[in-house]
Amino acid sequence: MTESNSRRVAIIGGGLAGLTSAYDLKKDSPHSEITLFEASSRLGGLAAGFKGRDEWNWHLDHVYHHIFTNDDAILGLTAELGLSHLVEILNPVTSMFFEGENYAFDSPVRLLAFPHLPLIDKLRMGLVIAYLRYHPNPPWEHFDKLVADEWLARWMGGRSYAKLWRPMLEGKFDVHYSRVNLAWFWARLYKRTKDLGYYKGGFQAFTDGLARQAEEMGAQIQTDARVNSIRTAHKGGFELTVQDQDPAHFDAVLSTVSPGLMQHLAPELPQSYLSQLDNLESMGAVVLTVALDRQLLRDGTYWVNVPKPAGLPFLALVEHTNMIAPKHYGGDHLLYIGNYLLPDHRHFQMNAEELLEEFLPYLPTFNPEFDRSWVTGAWVRAEKYAQPVPTVGYADKIPDIRTPLPGLYFASMSQVYPWDRGTNYAVEMGRKVAGIIQDDFDLKE
Repeated sequence: MTESNSRRVAIIGGGLAGLTSAYDLKKDSPHSEITLFEASSRLGGLAAGFKGRDEWNWHLDHVYHHIFTNDDAILGLTAELGLSHLVEILNPVTSMFFEGENYAFDSPVRLLAFPHLPLIDKLRMGLVIAYLRYHPNPPWEHFDKLVADEWLARWMGGRSYAKLWRPMLEGKFDVHYSRVNLAWFWARLYKRTKDLGYYKGGFQAFTDGLARQAEEMGAQIQTDARVNSIRTAHKGGFELTVQDQDPAHFDAVLSTVSPGLMQHLAPELPQSYLSQLDNLESMGAVVLTVALDRQLLRDGTYWVNVPKPAGLPFLALVEHTNMIAPKHYGGDHLLYIGNYLLPDHRHFQMNAEELLEEFLPYLPTFNPEFDRSWVTGAWVRAEKYAQPVPTVGYADKIPDIRTPLPGLYFASMSQVYPWDRGTNYAVEMGRKVAGIIQDDFDLKE
């Protein structure tokens, strides 16, 4: 692309998808003008971090994060940016909570040692998991048409599925659990690794490094810049209205916001596309981060999955500092208490202190010595768009990245299917849509 045929591109959203697109577009089209607008004061989206105290040397992610060792998209971009020195590969313990105890299922031996199922059930469950995880030709298109709940109950057997896996689906998707397709479940098993990666300095360190290099190449990144509308312009292209700014014209616009917000921003989209956006269901998430003056999970467990019928009001208990040393956070022991919730759940209206009162009575379940005096701080992050609900036939429901308005693109976590939402797939989506935009520019020349 030459300077004479450069384009002006707006990117809405400063999460990893938007930042990756900005970086790739400037790298491949250096004469294009790329402007990214982020509504909040910090970049990173769901991967953004914070410093709860001045004593913290590292940012802590608002929402618990890690990467798998086969997350090639984000690890590849990390290497390309020269930031691989930030990645640390770790081997923390993850467990499932069952009848008052934590059980790790990260090896066949540990699965066989689980005392609450007959041997035949454990063998059957292990064979089904192995079939899904190691299938030589991932048949996810076929799995897209199957209900996970029905298929797993049939092939795993009613006892093992009802005790272990259905409660996890219920906890993750609430009333939607019986409509989730098998492709989502397959993808979770297929991509999971025992070793996990984490960025020194938190995911904010990676985000800041990516943003810095995009800016050094000439991308303009604005924070505290909420886009209010996207309108087609009479002279072609689009007009963006951004808070406290005059309307600006762009040849192309990439929106990485939620499907609901996209409907609001671009009402000129055809009704058929707006209906597709409206039909994308999702769960929200509320994550309470608690600082303790001592360790809670003294067996060293990093992550505990908590099935819904266990009688506890949360889905995940993650002791971050059982994976990352407390010295990076001024000696604080940091605990995430997380939930996927329907967007109208009352927890979205609760502050950190109110959530503490709700959750703390259950922590002695994991450590009988726990006392409220251990708590030294608490922070809450709530996101009403945090987990797409992949129902049967979801592949046919996904809106095209190219919207019906030429030059307007939409890229969200609802479109990374069959993979689950996450930082790796945000990067992958960002690179994909940047390539699509570039291809469309090239076709016009």
